Amino acid sequence: MERTTFNDLGLIEPILKALNEEGYTHPTPIQEQAIPHLTKGRDLLGCAQTGTGKTAAFAIPILQELHERGDQGQKRLIKTLILTPTRELAIQIGESFAAYGRHLKIKHTVIFGGVGQRPQTDALTRGVDIVVATPGRLLDLIGQGFVDLKHIEIFVLDEADRMLDMGFIHDVKKIIARIPHKRQTLFFSATMPPEIAKLANSILTDPIKVEVAPVSSTADTIDQHMYFVDRTDKNKLLVHLLQGDAIREALVFTRTKHGANKVVKVLEQAGIGAEAIHGNKSQTARQNALKNFKDGKIRALVATDIAARGIDIDGLTHVINYDIPNIPETYVHRIGRTGRAGASGRALSFCDHEEKSFLRDITRLIKREIPVVAEHPFLMVGGPKRPEPEVREPRQPRGPGRGARPGQGQGQRAPRDGQRSDRSRAPQQRREGGPGRNDRRPQAPREARPQGDRQPRSSGRPDQRGPRPQQQQRPRTERPERPQHEGERQHSAAKPDYAALTKELFGEENGSSAKKQEEQKPKRTGLGRLFRRS
Repeated sequence: MERTTFNDLGLIEPILKALNEEGYTHPTPIQEQAIPHLTKGRDLLGCAQTGTGKTAAFAIPILQELHERGDQGQKRLIKTLILTPTRELAIQIGESFAAYGRHLKIKHTVIFGGVGQRPQTDALTRGVDIVVATPGRLLDLIGQGFVDLKHIEIFVLDEADRMLDMGFIHDVKKIIARIPHKRQTLFFSATMPPEIAKLANSILTDPIKVEVAPVSSTADTIDQHMYFVDRTDKNKLLVHLLQGDAIREALVFTRTKHGANKVVKVLEQAGIGAEAIHGNKSQTARQNALKNFKDGKIRALVATDIAARGIDIDGLTHVINYDIPNIPETYVHRIGRTGRAGASGRALSFCDHEEKSFLRDITRLIKREIPVVAEHPFLMVGGPKRPEPEVREPRQPRGPGRGARPGQGQGQRAPRDGQRSDRSRAPQQRREGGPGRNDRRPQAPREARPQGDRQPRSSGRPDQRGPRPQQQQRPRTERPERPQHEGERQHSAAKPDYAALTKELFGEENGSSAKKQEEQKPKRTGLGRLFRRS
């Protein structure tokens, strides 16, 4: 029995031409079952995972239906809405529409969060026929008036079970409430929990049901190996592997187009011939790159998953996953390009910390552990991005004074100095420590400092005078100069009463100065204690 071809599905010539350019000739089971019904406007309930070809199963009939309806010359209105849970899947679906509809005059745009909205709103303002969106950003743009869903004719809900798992199901219901009831609805979900089944029953009308099991096994002829490596060392590891003679040629997979370009640049700088194929490359450029790879003119062909679909390279010996795919089935499809027709092949994968969750999904799907290469020059030594160390946040001194609010710091600092003076230390040791303490003191407000210093001096302890030369640099207008040396102390003991002399010489008009002198008498009594001790 002959296999069905896309020509057998009643597709229009522009789409067949695009499929041929992509290297597709035979539909997958879900495409073969779904496309004929969808081109007739039927609703669909599909139990299928990513990796079964379901994107093309709905993208191809949508493109054909919009093309046949025409509406050329009118202002473009959003006729089709595809909701998807993740940015990565939204981008992949957008690339599929671009690939299959390259010969049609149908416009589409992709809307997702985490990036600036200006390019997205500009595209919406110019007018598009198809919008691929994640729920959160779509609701934001609806609220801002950039998106009008009144003219939706085809609605696709992709990976509905993941929408539920990620907490988007309420946003999905809000969006569905804004869409016209008269529409064609396509509903895809890998599993069917009760809430998803209830939602499907509420929005579908007499749907056809398609259920396809995903590809979940890898060929025994493929020798798989896993390299744990820090993301910053992936380029070095790739160059290290390709510079040897063990790998004659390799198909290298990256997750993004920008990543593919960067890998090509790194390899070329290392003297390794490489070219990239992805959605931003023209069809001619992609065909030339593939031809150069098959002819042995370059050793590495770097590709994204979308661009590599349909690529068939006889005798390919190595596939390298520079990035671990976020969709487990994609891993199976990637490495399935080697080890064909009973030939042996090798699949090497680079896994960093943030990709370990993807690796767990892959091993769960293929039901086997991938052998790990334990010895290579760039073993993983780093870790995932972490928040700042917690020690920085509570980094406060153990003492009561530092770190307090400005109104509290001065009052707490004086008792702490008093505690130091109670320690039995030699005066020389106290002087050596003095400058260090004085260096820290300027952190407190200057006007409050004399109050903090006055309390320990009034206690009459002579060892508090050790660091005085350092402190004399700050002006002290509120108190007279004090004798600093032993000789000066002897003279000061016989000093007359300056307050009395001033009053006697200048009379009562100088009473304010006398008052100041009277206020300072307690300080002289403190000095008197020092004089008696000397």
